Amino acid sequence: MKIVGVAACTVGIAHTYIAQEKLEGAAKKAGHEISMETQGTIGTENELSAEQIAEADIVILATDVKLNNRERFDGKRIIEVATDIAVKSPNKLVKKAEEVLAQKQ
Repeated sequence: MKIVGVAACTVGIAHTYIAQEKLEGAAKKAGHEISMETQGTIGTENELSAEQIAEADIVILATDVKLNNRERFDGKRIIEVATDIAVKSPNKLVKKAEEVLAQKQ
């Protein structure tokens, strides 16, 4: 499964990057490809390309604030959660993504 995602918390420092790291670790552990963008105090980092988004099976948005350019994900299967969910339960979140895709088929 190919996952793309965005992490963004209200302050844009700690939880943004912790959520990114936790989701990347959980997805890789489960054997999936993942690319994560962060939107924080220093702006957007690791910005997802149109190609990455197009190839993704699912999008995970771990956010506490309004995202920049959210319309890029229109038409994709999206799971949207608060950053603390991604930080505390990344494995469950990846499992939920697997379940959502299984329902699609």
